[in-house]
Amino acid sequence: MSEKRNDARNVRAGRRTVRVSRPEKVLFPDDGITKWDLVEYYRSVSRRIIPQLRGRPLMMERHPDGIGGKPLMQKNAPDHFPDWVRRAVLPKEGGKVTHVVCDDTATLLYLADQACVTPHRWLSRADRPDHPDRLILDLDPPSSDESRKTNEPGASGTSGVSAESGFEEVRWAARRCCALLGELGLPGLLMTTGSRGVHVVVPLDGHADFDTVRSFARDAADLLAARHPDRLTTEPRKAKRRGRLYLDTQRNAYAQTAVTPYAVRARPGAPVATPIDARELDDPALRSDRWTLRTVGERLADDPWARTDTRGRSLRAPRERLRRLAEDEGLG
Repeated sequence: MSEKRNDARNVRAGRRTVRVSRPEKVLFPDDGITKWDLVEYYRSVSRRIIPQLRGRPLMMERHPDGIGGKPLMQKNAPDHFPDWVRRAVLPKEGGKVTHVVCDDTATLLYLADQACVTPHRWLSRADRPDHPDRLILDLDPPSSDESRKTNEPGASGTSGVSAESGFEEVRWAARRCCALLGELGLPGLLMTTGSRGVHVVVPLDGHADFDTVRSFARDAADLLAARHPDRLTTEPRKAKRRGRLYLDTQRNAYAQTAVTPYAVRARPGAPVATPIDARELDDPALRSDRWTLRTVGERLADDPWARTDTRGRSLRAPRERLRRLAEDEGLG
């Protein structure tokens, strides 16, 4: 547990000094992790997380009473935020929202001082909000009442509530997602969410609008589900999934958000959403919450995404390849 500190403490971030109030306040009661620990963590990962946040509207997941209290899922920037915190005013149905945009370390640390444990980012940038430059396939294990025995050779799953067998389903599905993306000529960046599953992220060039991207994601998910109907589904209703893993494409829409790489999750142990290499899917120790605020430092020197070609891709040719695959497999 961190030693008790004064009622306020300053931290330097570039040209700015951020005042951290009540740095000794415990945000993770089971782990003794304080607000100051959160601030120090985000300062340590700023060179990795700021490029993932820059230019994007945010939804702030704040826990002013710690993670055991009621969270505030906040989109509007409060009036008391300092002028140097960038805002973006964007339309919503029947009005507008003034979002925070985190372009620098000072803003990131200020948000941590506001008990923003997890920044959730848009899939598009504030200057082109209708044109995403990220596509996400969200893979979570079936819930305990849906799980069933896995058929993959060597899998450890059983037909009960095993977390290990559930996450093996996620790893299996992530391999199939990456394989299909490879057929389509697209990269698939992988990240544990720090919660239950894995995100497969496709960097885009931002030319297609959300309707086009969402349609492509759904068609790709439908093809995967058709290839593996006993294990994968695109059925949004849990009652109809029958233990199959749900290929969730619903984040690919205007104003929807996804957890930011290297963000802390408001869960016991303070797990961190962590980029991984595709080869790590074969590691039996891999879990969605494997890395935490206290252990993720070992990953910073060798970020898998930093050594991957992450330039944005067009969907024009992949859409045609996907259409042909669907026709060849009797789905067109």
